[in-house]
Amino acid sequence: MSKHVTLYGIPNCDTVKKARTWLDSNGIAFTFHDFKKAGLNAALVSTWLKDVPWDVLVNRKGTTWRGLSDERKAAITDNASATALMVEMPSIVKRPVLQAGDGQATQVGFNDALYQHIFKKSS
Repeated sequence: MSKHVTLYGIPNCDTVKKARTWLDSNGIAFTFHDFKKAGLNAALVSTWLKDVPWDVLVNRKGTTWRGLSDERKAAITDNASATALMVEMPSIVKRPVLQAGDGQATQVGFNDALYQHIFKKSS
């Protein structure tokens, strides 16, 4: 059964590069959505938030977050405020975001074991 796979991120992010390489080397066809160029919208972010809490999706370790004023950081308290921030500043999203279709939950970040589990193939 084939899945429609979309990987969201920015091309120069090391973790996104690892995820793209893993998908390519495992023969997984996917669409890459560069959200720095193509942007994000609130509807897409809200689909991610069904599976991933906003405080996981917002990368609070990155330079974009660190560049925000303390007042702005303190204002990010729920899905609505986090969504507005992610739409305004897509680079604040923890990367990559993976949607693998077929009812699979949205995943954030990359590690080999997680991707092997998501894309396990029956023998």
